[in-house]
Amino acid sequence: MDINYRGKQVVLEPTEPWEGGFISNFTSCVESLPDGQWRIWYSAGTGPDGKFTVAFAEGSINQEWKRYPAVLNSGEPTVDVPFAIGNLPEGWKLVQPVHISMPDGRQRLYFWAHGPGVVRYIAAESEDGNQRYTVLNTNQPCLYHPNDRAANNDEITTNDATNVYLLTDGTYEMYTVGLVKVQKEDPRYVSHDNAAGLVRVIDRLTSRDGLTWGNRRRVLQPDAQDAPGLQFYYLSVTQTPERKIGMLGHYRADNQTTDIELCFSNDGVTWERPYRKPWIQRGKPGEPDCYGIYAPHALVFSNGSYLLFYSGTNYTHNFKIHQGPCRSVIMLTSCDLQLSQ
Repeated sequence: MDINYRGKQVVLEPTEPWEGGFISNFTSCVESLPDGQWRIWYSAGTGPDGKFTVAFAEGSINQEWKRYPAVLNSGEPTVDVPFAIGNLPEGWKLVQPVHISMPDGRQRLYFWAHGPGVVRYIAAESEDGNQRYTVLNTNQPCLYHPNDRAANNDEITTNDATNVYLLTDGTYEMYTVGLVKVQKEDPRYVSHDNAAGLVRVIDRLTSRDGLTWGNRRRVLQPDAQDAPGLQFYYLSVTQTPERKIGMLGHYRADNQTTDIELCFSNDGVTWERPYRKPWIQRGKPGEPDCYGIYAPHALVFSNGSYLLFYSGTNYTHNFKIHQGPCRSVIMLTSCDLQLSQ
């Protein structure tokens, strides 16, 4: 089983004032467009000031990208703009978009919404194919974050970092983060983490319509073979002809560094972790991915290779250590996959 990556390059940097020096395609999709173009869904303004939003960029490698931030309002989606989201309560902010094309032609967009007393995972849909989305479920969200005022259901309470996938049978699966409490005397307790006393693990949920979720099941958690400071920050999944490839958020809470660890599954429930180490080597000090590498929604297949568009950071997860001014970028590497045993 060989999965090798070839080279790395920055493909998208924060250049617009509304991006605030931080862009990230963490959990987000990359889509192929005609004539060698790409659409990259991403979050902007994801730095410590919290002035974030969702956007997409269109362009090609080594060329200029056009960027389209979402125009948000509480009524109908705004007309005559490239990207609009309506029926969103005033003052809510969105992050970590996941875009899915539905079999009937509708487009669905998932994201985390933050507002006064609100942190919840919701969905919006577009029926015209023109990137005008209407939010479906502000009051009956897919998930709640523990900080949401209405979070009281363990089945759908989670700590963000969520990926949703439409399966071939028309149902949906979701991989999200569960939290395991540990005491201060536990070696897994990391006092300088933003979630001190909690260990991140991966849960899987399923749904018939992609809106109401259940059947929550723990599928990945650190074990005795892992360092005490290791946590699992997310799971991104790529379906190949052979099996599912998982990009597991290999988060060293003690070091505050984030990497991708590869894992594999036939059914999305039982996962093998043959490597137990970072896959992509982080950059040298001063390079844009020297402290953090975050996976997108999935690998994308193009011209016989799998491409990984990923987010790189030059700062630790808690922003306390950084090389130069803190910023995040979107980078690219290509991959050779040989999954036969």
